[in-house]
This record gives sequence, structure tokens and C-alpha cells, in this order.
Amino acid sequence: MAPSAELLQGTLDMLILKAIANEPQHGWAISQRIQQVSNCVLQIGQGSLYPALHRLEYKGWIRAEWGSSENNRKARFYSLTTAGRRQLDAELENWSRLSGAVNLVLQQI
Repeated sequence: MAPSAELLQGTLDMLILKAIANEPQHGWAISQRIQQVSNCVLQIGQGSLYPALHRLEYKGWIRAEWGSSENNRKARFYSLTTAGRRQLDAELENWSRLSGAVNLVLQQI
């Protein structure tokens, strides 16, 4: 596997919010989805993922409910709140502006 890329501060929150934007998911599924979609470049360890999930829940951007995972294990499923959807939209807009600016600099230097 390729080594993990370092994430900019705050980027993990945006990735988690995006990962659960369409449907509730449990923590391991969120981590696996991010890893899969990034072609294994982004690997989110439990030591980063679960504190981020707790932080997002505390901020009111996600909610957690108990349910059964695909292998019938008890798991917490995370979903976006209305405030979380607004936050995701704002973060995606900011990311687009930031990445566009970085690309401009890289093309010009």
C-alpha cells in the first residue's frame, strides 16, 4: 500500500462530512470509503477518525445512532445534520478556492 498523505488541518472533517453526505455510515465504513475512493492514498487511522467523529458530533454537524453493521455487529452510524450539510457546503467552497489558488501558484512558478 502507498503511504498515507498528510492532510491539511480541517480536511479530515470535510472528508468525513462528504463520506456520510448521501447515507449514514459507521466509522470503519467511513474510513474504508475514503481509502477506497482515494486509491489508498488517504488512510484514516482510528486514532484520527474517532476523535474527529466525536468533535463533529459535539459541534452538531453529525448525529450518531446505534444500528447493526453488515456483519450484524452493533455499531454507531453517523449522518449529517442540517448544520452539517451547511458546513460541508461551506468547506467544499473553501476547498475549491484554496486548491484553485495553489494550482495557480504551481503553474506560475
